[in-house]
Amino acid sequence: MASITLDGNPINTSGEIPKIGTKAHGFTLVNSKLSEITLQNFAGHQLLLNIFPSVETGVCSAAVRKFNQIASGLSNTKVLCISRDLPFAQSRFCASEGLENVINLSDFKTGQFGKDYGLEITEGIFGGLHSRVVLIVDEIGTIVYAEQVPEIATEPNYEAALAAL
Repeated sequence: MASITLDGNPINTSGEIPKIGTKAHGFTLVNSKLSEITLQNFAGHQLLLNIFPSVETGVCSAAVRKFNQIASGLSNTKVLCISRDLPFAQSRFCASEGLENVINLSDFKTGQFGKDYGLEITEGIFGGLHSRVVLIVDEIGTIVYAEQVPEIATEPNYEAALAAL
């Protein structure tokens, strides 16, 4: 269990995020067309996983915008923005912002992704949502970068994530 904060107040997550050097857990998430997408759909690509509580919050939406900008300059890398938001909300946000370089995926059905990756918030007003995490998975499925942002209301370390790509 990781201890993080929301506006300075301590909260816990369901476990620990994957460690660098370990294999990424398989997952099944839902895209904007309500199709199931798995980790295997991205075989052969490097992945940047931008995981967050909700695209409807200021910090989360700022991170999606920033990662969309970053994604435009990456080769053989897919940027996945993952939350428990409904796919409709994710699509609406990206359409209204003109964001076309990220892939939105939702864990709304079961929350299993958050549990398997140890990043589900277990208490407080965000209980059941995902904590703010950035993971980079290389082309063979190994975690090469992992950041769990200690304060949910803070953006991730974009420079460190870029340096790991």
